[in-house]
Amino acid sequence: MRALLTKIEQASGLDRFGDRLQRAVQGTLRGQRIRDLLHGVWLGHPLHPAMVQVPVGSWMSAAVLDLMPGQRRAATTLTAIGTVSVLPAAVAGLNDWAALSRDQRRVGLVHAVSNSVALVLYTGSVAARLSGRHQLGRTLGWLGLGAAGAGAYLGGHLAYKQGAQVNVSVSDLHLISDGWHSVAEMATLPQRQLVTRKVDDVSVILYRHGDDVTVMLERCPHQSGPLGEGEVTEIDGHACVVCPWHGSTFRLNGGEVVHGPSSNDQQTLPTRLVEGRVEARLP
Repeated sequence: MRALLTKIEQASGLDRFGDRLQRAVQGTLRGQRIRDLLHGVWLGHPLHPAMVQVPVGSWMSAAVLDLMPGQRRAATTLTAIGTVSVLPAAVAGLNDWAALSRDQRRVGLVHAVSNSVALVLYTGSVAARLSGRHQLGRTLGWLGLGAAGAGAYLGGHLAYKQGAQVNVSVSDLHLISDGWHSVAEMATLPQRQLVTRKVDDVSVILYRHGDDVTVMLERCPHQSGPLGEGEVTEIDGHACVVCPWHGSTFRLNGGEVVHGPSSNDQQTLPTRLVEGRVEARLP
């Protein structure tokens, strides 16, 4: 399986279709509010993994009921619920997928194909059950569950091995030692401009607004983009930094995500001023 997944990651032949699909998704989901909604910015967590619990849970429950006598109606109902609920989950997944790197999109494309096969099989299962051919419906359902399971495996590879839609910057906290660290002289920090410094070996950005200084991890949680090279803008009265790679936007006074594709807040460090020097520590 490891060798197969490596081949998929390196399968540049998938890019021809994948790049076209990416442009189509980005062209269709143009509105920032829609994209943020589907990324899960409002939730503080990727929306797609939460939404897939409905079809997966419904289909697995239906598979169990198919093994029990007298549960045809319940199994049919759950199969139908799972099949219908795939569509909004798929839209959220495509929205996330379109903001990934190429090697991630290759695996994500096969993930989507596997789930599409499951959807076709389950659609046939619902049709067979409603027409009274319950044995065929059960068979198609079990085949669909196998395809969905393969898709889930690929989704796990995307998240846990390739780091898709996970906070890739939070691991930097593990490289910072305990205690307060001197970061910069307060007098050297310009007002309302980004300054890049290091805490131990971890790159951070500093932003001074009056006598308040924010110290924030510099790697964007979405795809490790350099926030220190980002633009500072004001949104709803809050100064924000925009990642130069994919446009993820975070408030500089707390790290809250304002716009995706990141659905995770960016980590800030507690600060204090000691004898004219800004110090920071782990949260």
